[in-house]
Amino acid sequence: MPHTTTDDGVRLHYEESGSGVPVVFVHEFAGDHRSWEPQVRHFSRRYRCVVYAARGFPPSDVPTDPASYGQARAVDDLAAVLDAIGAERAHVVGNSMGGFCALHFGLRYPRRALSLTVAGCGYGAHPDARQKFREESEKVAIAFETEGSAAMSTWYGHGPARVQFQNKDPRGHAEHVTVLAEHDPVGAALTMRNVQKERPSLYDLRAELSTMDVPVLVVAGDEDEGVLETDLMLKRTLPRAGLLVLPKTGHVSNLEEPELFNLHLERFLAQADHDRWPPRDPRSLSTSTTGAK
Repeated sequence: MPHTTTDDGVRLHYEESGSGVPVVFVHEFAGDHRSWEPQVRHFSRRYRCVVYAARGFPPSDVPTDPASYGQARAVDDLAAVLDAIGAERAHVVGNSMGGFCALHFGLRYPRRALSLTVAGCGYGAHPDARQKFREESEKVAIAFETEGSAAMSTWYGHGPARVQFQNKDPRGHAEHVTVLAEHDPVGAALTMRNVQKERPSLYDLRAELSTMDVPVLVVAGDEDEGVLETDLMLKRTLPRAGLLVLPKTGHVSNLEEPELFNLHLERFLAQADHDRWPPRDPRSLSTSTTGAK
């Protein structure tokens, strides 16, 4: 199986399909590299699609040292995957934990990002939700350590922003929960505790985000309550951001609504490829709703 080795000696599994401009997909916490199959099948017809398993998610290595995990480390791992495929630049598409990774990649490696698609991103970012999110993250980490992945998946996989997927597509949702049940409990606990729980609030990064000159598509499900306010903040802060809100949709929009997700992503990538995703027209920022003076 293809893999690359990071500068701290961790092997990352990755897979490629198709040819052309590279698009790298970064998975969420409850998923893994398999969670992008509807996108890989679609986009590999015209792009070079790459998926990889984050550290802590087999078949990538599962370091046992907590210091081997963190938001900055996750961003460097994404850069290592680009290096492994020989790509100086790529479109980056991430969901949830992967969306945070994509956004931070744009801050740290802006010249390597052709565009960023940031889906399901925002949990724990809002100041009012931060402490509760940190407390829940610790409970989830402990559950992986004490209950194991299979038992834990029976409730985490049916959370408030995942039941929409179950209601629409029980078979697809069952596959999604199976991936979660197969998580390595050590890697999952360390990821939850040291990446999810400890990542900085996006509200504290607004100054940096406001100067990030990269095309961004922010995607949210309208029933994914943990991201909506933060995603509106990202739309208002990122100079070249567009906001897509999918109706009656939860957290894993790429799996729950693959046709809609792919349609909008395809249009976005085409516009970014042709430099047709410009900064917001400053005239639209008037305090007047009509243009009256």
